[in-house]
Amino acid sequence: MFSRRQTKQIKVGWVPVGGGAPVPIQSMTNTDTRNAAASLEQIRRLAGAGCEIVRLAVPDMTAAETMKDIVQGSPIPVIADIHFDYRLALRSIESGVHGIRINPGNIGSADRVRAVVEAAGEAGIPIRVGANAGSLPKGLLEQKLAKGMSHDDALADALTDAVMEQIHILENCHFDLIKVSLKASSVPVTVKACRIFSERSDYPLHIGVTEAGTVRRGTLKSAVGIGTLLLEGIGDTMRVSLTADPVEEVHAARAILETVGLRPAYPEIVSCPTCGRTAYDMFSLADQVEKFVNELKASGRQIHMKKLAVMGCVVNGPGEARDAELGIAGGGEGGKLVIFRYGKPFQILSEAEAFETLKKYILEFCE
Repeated sequence: MFSRRQTKQIKVGWVPVGGGAPVPIQSMTNTDTRNAAASLEQIRRLAGAGCEIVRLAVPDMTAAETMKDIVQGSPIPVIADIHFDYRLALRSIESGVHGIRINPGNIGSADRVRAVVEAAGEAGIPIRVGANAGSLPKGLLEQKLAKGMSHDDALADALTDAVMEQIHILENCHFDLIKVSLKASSVPVTVKACRIFSERSDYPLHIGVTEAGTVRRGTLKSAVGIGTLLLEGIGDTMRVSLTADPVEEVHAARAILETVGLRPAYPEIVSCPTCGRTAYDMFSLADQVEKFVNELKASGRQIHMKKLAVMGCVVNGPGEARDAELGIAGGGEGGKLVIFRYGKPFQILSEAEAFETLKKYILEFCE
């Protein structure tokens, strides 16, 4: 295991962020915030999938006022995402949100920024500040490039400088309940910027790759970028940004945390890539098993199993997955499948019986 970077700890509602706390999964609704019922329905789906903090766009005063109903009905802490109008931040704070995401540079005058910071301080809620590659202060990147830096190095350094300036604005208002993000659509730039920031500050860091893309490509980019940072001990909370149902973001984030060892899989589902020896529809069975396990988790059931295996044939199945408490493999006589425990087959069955029988055995590990 790796050691995590030591950061200050803040709380978003009842969820600790930083200071060695588990890395919470975040997502953002894509509903109309002014529609409390639709927003809460999506938040409940997100929470059921494992989301622990949710952020909502607040484009106008109606949305800011609706946040009160959303906060009261939400099963997880709620963050208001504010741009341009400081009054929306003030009204959201009055509505009881658990955190604010602002860019001090586009809120307006110093007095307006101070008003938001003072309101957040009185409410005891954190403010997330951050920089994206597409919205840097004018001329900052060009200054870095003029010094002979490569584009990626210049962009990463500019992101860090932009964030440090935002931090100083808040600190000058005697405010330190701060969470920070530095994001680009480029994985190398995002990783580099977060590394630089981690050497310069101990504020908790929200990590992610912005504008990552669709489920397939976006998940891959996020896994590489976020996974790299987590394995280096960098990152206190995370969002996987996908052009998809936000529940997909939560599933991807959970998988990343499990893969790097920061969340127990319970169970880890392993499956082989198949080959010419695979004589049954393993793809469908593996999908069914994964969906069933996710449904059990979402319902609150605990599965006391470290590894569950769905394998293509008896050559690789019980052997390669001998450390699985439970597994199934094809390739038995007459097209039969075998169910095994710790590499030892104990039941032979047909393909038609496979999923329902496997479900029964999985449930034996549940409470």
